[in-house]
This record gives sequence, structure tokens and C-alpha cells, in this order.
Amino acid sequence: MKSNEELLREIFARLDSLDYVKPEQIPDIPLYMDQLTTFMDERLEKSKRYPEDKVLTKTMINNYAKNNLLPPPNKKKYTKEHTLLLIFIYYFKNMLSFHDIEALFAPITEEHFAVSEEKAGVHPDPFSPDGDLSGWSLEDIYREIFSLEKEQMKRLKEDLLKKFRSSMKTFSLEKDADCCGPASGLQKTPCIPAGKDCAKPDSGSKGKDSQDYLRLFSFICALGFDVYLKKQIMEFLIDNIREEYPPNGKKKK
Repeated sequence: MKSNEELLREIFARLDSLDYVKPEQIPDIPLYMDQLTTFMDERLEKSKRYPEDKVLTKTMINNYAKNNLLPPPNKKKYTKEHTLLLIFIYYFKNMLSFHDIEALFAPITEEHFAVSEEKAGVHPDPFSPDGDLSGWSLEDIYREIFSLEKEQMKRLKEDLLKKFRSSMKTFSLEKDADCCGPASGLQKTPCIPAGKDCAKPDSGSKGKDSQDYLRLFSFICALGFDVYLKKQIMEFLIDNIREEYPPNGKKKK
């Protein structure tokens, strides 16, 4: 059975293996449905939970279009912008309802999904009094959003390590209560310092197994509480977007 410390190291290894789909990796030519699903499955393969899982299926795409998450294809072909929007949907679909995703992306699809050639590539200062972001294409927005990925990943790892260390201090058994302390780096064992035996508590291996499980449970709960609160915040902000951009597509004055 893997120790909690081994699991943490595997988590960091998995995070390091993940990467987002870069716009230049997406074909510039329109794709048929089968080509689109194959592309998504290949590019997001490492994000799948199980090897047999499908990142995207025909049914999913049809449901997205039916629920107004995705503009219809042009002559059964999906553009690069369709692919970019589907990547966004892929990341949000397990956190938000279709209703919320529709509200979140409605202003994007209406104002930036097929930006006219006259406006494309025109990026005025967004902080100027007369700033106009209508020239930003969906690809521009995608690049801007994912430019934050490196910094966000760094902060995520720091937060994970902090939560893990706190969780590994819960449910202490008598013997290891005094010898477990914080680690000094991501590559070192987070709880058990070198030269000290914390793996054999007085209550025996059964007690240690129970302790490991409860500490892992504590870690998962800490992660879940964080996700729960952030989901509450996301839904609050989307409700605000829904008020500012009602279903008719006209921004509230």
C-alpha cells in the first residue's frame, strides 16, 4: 500500500505532466466531427481519469449545441474557434451546470467568436477611457487566459503542500506526535524527517493504517472544502454576469 507521502509525490508528477492545448497546435482548417473528437482525445489524453474515457464525443458536442454552449458548425465543419470554445467547456463542465456555462460564455461567443477581419488583431489599451476590446478574437482571449497557467500551477503546488502538511498532523498517535514535522521541500517526505521512525506507532500496524487513511481523508476534505467555496464564488459571479448580460444578448445599461 502506498504511503500518503508517495501519493503526494505522484500528485505532483501528474500535475507536471499536464499541459494545456496551445492555439498553434489546433488546425487552422475546419474539422469534421470525427476529426474534432480525435484531436481533442489526443491532445487532452493526460487529463483523463481512466484510459478508456473519452474527452469528447459526438453526443457531447450535440448536447453543447442544443444547450446553446456552442455555435452551430458551418456545413458540418468546426472551426478553430469551435475547438477553443470546446476546450474551455471541457474544463468547466465538471464544475458548472450547462446553464451557468451558457451564461458565462454568452458574451464571449456573441462578441468575440468570429471577430470581423476589420477588427481582428486590433488590441487597444483596455484601461484607456475609450478602450475597445471588440477586436479581441476568441484565440486572443484563450492565449490571455492560459498565460496565467504557469503562475497558477506554482501557487497550486504551494497550496497543496500546505494542506498536506496540515492534514498529516491530524489524528496523531502517541509515538509520532513528537517526531513528525514539516518538510523543507517538495521532493522530500512532507511529514517524516530523516533519521526518525514515525512509521511504527505503539498501537501497531492496524493503528498506523487507520491513521494513514484518516489523514488522507483529512487531506481530501481540505481539498473538497476549497473546491466547494470556490464553486460558490464562481456561481455568484456568473449570476452577476447573467444579470449584466441577459439572455437576449444585450448588455445591461
